[in-house]
Amino acid sequence: MEEATRTGVEAMPPIRHWPALDLTGTDFDPVLAELMDEGPVTRVQLPNGEGWAWLVTRYDDVRMVANDPRFSREAVVDRPVTRLAPHFIPDRGAVGFLDPPDHTRLRRSVAAAFTAKGVERVRDRARGMLDEMVDDLLAAGPPADLTAAVLGPFPIAVICELMGVPAGDRHGMHTWTQLILSAAHGKEVSERAKREMSSYFADLIGLRENSAGEDVTSLLGAAVGRREITLEQAVGLAVLLQIGGEAVTANSGQMFHLLLTRPGLTARLRAEPAIRPRAIDELLRYLPHRNAVGLSRIALEDVEIAGVRIRAGDPVYVSYLAANRDPDVFPAPDTVDFSRRPNPHVAFGFGPHYCPGGMLARLEEELLMNALLDRVPGLRLAVPPDQVPFRKGALIRGPECLPVTW
Repeated sequence: MEEATRTGVEAMPPIRHWPALDLTGTDFDPVLAELMDEGPVTRVQLPNGEGWAWLVTRYDDVRMVANDPRFSREAVVDRPVTRLAPHFIPDRGAVGFLDPPDHTRLRRSVAAAFTAKGVERVRDRARGMLDEMVDDLLAAGPPADLTAAVLGPFPIAVICELMGVPAGDRHGMHTWTQLILSAAHGKEVSERAKREMSSYFADLIGLRENSAGEDVTSLLGAAVGRREITLEQAVGLAVLLQIGGEAVTANSGQMFHLLLTRPGLTARLRAEPAIRPRAIDELLRYLPHRNAVGLSRIALEDVEIAGVRIRAGDPVYVSYLAANRDPDVFPAPDTVDFSRRPNPHVAFGFGPHYCPGGMLARLEEELLMNALLDRVPGLRLAVPPDQVPFRKGALIRGPECLPVTW
């Protein structure tokens, strides 16, 4: 609906330009903080795409929109919605842009791999791979780049293990993922990397159509063989899961940057190992793991949120980062509190599009925290905190490297 028509009927909040900020450490986005202060529903314009979109920041409203079928991901596919990503060509039928029941059916095909039992299946192998990496770190001696030595290769090894990707192909997977996620190389390079990864998974899944394996590509191959999903859908889901698996690198980089700059928190985690699972949840709540917002939705009918009328056809974003700082749900939200209970954070999203890898990410963070705090007791930053370089122009926040000594 045209802006003039809208303003003739009802008062509209101003459109706030939200630039792509290169933020360091765990600094909370100052623009997002201002938007939260302005009200639970505001309007934003991001650096790319067209027009404006609603932004919902209050915890209850974020969960409502994320779980309400009146807001569609599928309807985004043909819309040039304002966005952070410089290039954005979603594959039609990709799981991130499906609504139930198609979305439910596709997710169900790999659900077994991401249940508690499925994740536990890789725990021993993951711990073994991590121990080898820490052995190599200690043998090489300080100083070291913790990202290059452990925080980068470990999530790659784990997601490849869960996916059923052979160890020899891990490096290629990592290269493709970096090209797909980076804005620096341009749209053509990113799209070519995505096509190459898709072709790889098409071959791998095609070979496993009659498999009884428990890894993700075997589950997808079996589902294709039973004609429950198409090969194209299986490949799209495999690409999404593989790329998502590397988000742990950025998140754990932020986590250890925070812990190594707050020695009191680290000392408590070393002294009280039993609180580590709860501490990980609090860090997941607190860490601003991404820049701006993720994927939008389109309102399919008029909906009122916090007294604001959102019209059919309007694009809507939710901010999980903002929801995790809602003071009505999380008292003293800007404080890291390892004793926080309850802690119903939405770091992995909410509703049908809740991140399937949430349990796997928690497992990885737990193993990393145990290994590095217990086996490298003197671990500390090798440079002042403000000299740790953070990624620029990235959708997911995290340090480029993490120089440490011990």
